[in-house]
Amino acid sequence: MEPIPETLEALELLEGEPSTLLDRLVWLAERARQVVPELVGVSIARQHEGLAFTLVASTETVAALDAVQYVDGGPCVDAARAVDATEFTVGDAVDEQAWHLFALATAAHGVRSTLTLPVLAGGQTVGTVNMYAATRHGFDGHHQELADLFGAWAEGAVANADLSFSTRLDARATPGRVRDQAVVDTAVELLADHLDVDEEGAEARLHQAAVRAGVDPVDVAHHIVRTMLDRDTGSSL
Repeated sequence: MEPIPETLEALELLEGEPSTLLDRLVWLAERARQVVPELVGVSIARQHEGLAFTLVASTETVAALDAVQYVDGGPCVDAARAVDATEFTVGDAVDEQAWHLFALATAAHGVRSTLTLPVLAGGQTVGTVNMYAATRHGFDGHHQELADLFGAWAEGAVANADLSFSTRLDARATPGRVRDQAVVDTAVELLADHLDVDEEGAEARLHQAAVRAGVDPVDVAHHIVRTMLDRDTGSSL
């Protein structure tokens, strides 16, 4: 399995080349494919950082799956809040008229079942592993084995919550989020030095300023970086 271009870009921004995280993700995806031969995609999300990384077996299989859920609704949002394992299949969706267009459209494009596993730390969900298969029951009987592989919680498994493969949208946005965080980190370092405070205090001030001004903290960070750098080089805005 191979990363989509945005995942490769994000990993290069995070770690440079070669990426040990990329090697790890590819290894995990291939191991998961040994468990579920019909596996066509894997997305791993870091909840706190808002980052997602996606690997796919075939770009043709998943090329038309991006926006279906937003046309007629879908169960993905519900799954993110789920605590107990739930089951939901393409057939059930059609039979129950629940997410009808969503189910029909995704059924036509190759993803027939999904499995979402929460990753816990200290009793809190810190991420999710989302897997996509080309058969309706691809993950049946494999929850625990896959959870053990990814270090996830099998009892919190949610089946078929993202048949539209919408986690690819998060993965595509990840490079931008990495760049934004790099700007914020730079601004925090500059503020900490300028104000003679620790970086935690500097970051708190940055976010407080953004809230008071009603703007995005990233925009504030960009202004801080430009102002500080212009000051140091003797130029003016």
